[in-house]
Amino acid sequence: MSQLFFDDVEPGDRIPELTVTVDETQMFFFSAATYNGHRIHYDKQWARDREGYDDVLVQGPLQAALLARAITDWIGGRGRLVNYSVQNRGVAFPGQPLTFGGTVTATRIEANRGLVDLDIAGRRDADILMPGTATVELPRRLGDC
Repeated sequence: MSQLFFDDVEPGDRIPELTVTVDETQMFFFSAATYNGHRIHYDKQWARDREGYDDVLVQGPLQAALLARAITDWIGGRGRLVNYSVQNRGVAFPGQPLTFGGTVTATRIEANRGLVDLDIAGRRDADILMPGTATVELPRRLGDC
């Protein structure tokens, strides 16, 4: 993918969406990598009987990582994620397509850096599971003055 530049971004632009269908294998490896042993992510009976869910739950931090990936894929190798904040407000189950993306809300030059503010979200269909905000720094076409 080519590099995105600050000069090419304006409020209202949308980040290309990333759609992922998380499966139980991916959840297993994510739990192992993050030392998350909570049974709600791997034991269906536990999730049903003890927690009241229909299935195991996709980890909130995994959803947050996928949302960050959508942003970093968009900004390219010379871009930098400066600030990132999300809230886990809904549950997702394995096998459901989840979509991650956002919209540019503002651009500004600060200390000679091209900064872009974003409203971001992880969704399942129309349901927002993970709203948030982010700021990225993008290179300027005229050089990083």
